[in-house]
Amino acid sequence: MSNNLLKGKKGIVFGALNDQSIAWFVAEQAYAQGAEIVLTNAPVAMRMGAINELAAKCGNAPVIPADATSLEDLEKLFTGAMEHFGGKIDFVLHSIGMSPNVRKGKHYTDVNYQWYQQTMDVSAISLHKTLATAMKLNALNEWSSVVALTYIAAQRIFPDYGDMADAKSLLESITRGFGFHYGTANKVRVNTVSQSPTVTTAGSGVKGFDEFISYAEEMSPLGNAGAIDCANYCIALFSDLCKYVTMQNLFHDGGFSNTGVSHSVMSRFSPDQE
Repeated sequence: MSNNLLKGKKGIVFGALNDQSIAWFVAEQAYAQGAEIVLTNAPVAMRMGAINELAAKCGNAPVIPADATSLEDLEKLFTGAMEHFGGKIDFVLHSIGMSPNVRKGKHYTDVNYQWYQQTMDVSAISLHKTLATAMKLNALNEWSSVVALTYIAAQRIFPDYGDMADAKSLLESITRGFGFHYGTANKVRVNTVSQSPTVTTAGSGVKGFDEFISYAEEMSPLGNAGAIDCANYCIALFSDLCKYVTMQNLFHDGGFSNTGVSHSVMSRFSPDQE
């Protein structure tokens, strides 16, 4: 149901690969709530995904290829988006993450450091580059909202999450840094959303992912938050309802982040459990 929360707003959505992507749902919900959007992803990801199908569903939204690690590509993206919109931008979703070490099963204590640097650049430093480019081009309106997707492995150890945990920690630090500087300069707010483990193309590459989804479901008082609910949360953050929320890491995980243990999990260790 649309409440026109984003009526008149214009935004860029990074990272929609297919209909398993959280970014896909964010784009659909943003359009449903009255926004105009531009879609973007790395050229290689666009060849693998179905972004043009999403564009058609979102009012034939323009698709502008951009490698978010490339300052040149980012400048073309923001310039092209502003030309399309006929003005500045009101919201940005950063939904980008990739680790060659995790994909190839490298243990955290024995990573390929060239791949490690690639993980940092793609999954975290790309946010810094995105915001720096937007600031340089004066591309964001006052009271704009930037949301990046993160995970609780930035604060707690999840052994098979590997170097992505380091990337998410850096991503959250960049959020605070740019949240301060961009907020001071132009009242732009920057936040991260720490989502429940969610079935996506990227997430399914983590060893033991299916088992961990089940564990998180049993640990969370409300159960795992789904992709569509995460999208709705992002829409609220893009809207004027959250005008003074910035520099925050906001957990959207059904209560997992504040639960020490659940009865369901404890029961597995009961002497009566066969």
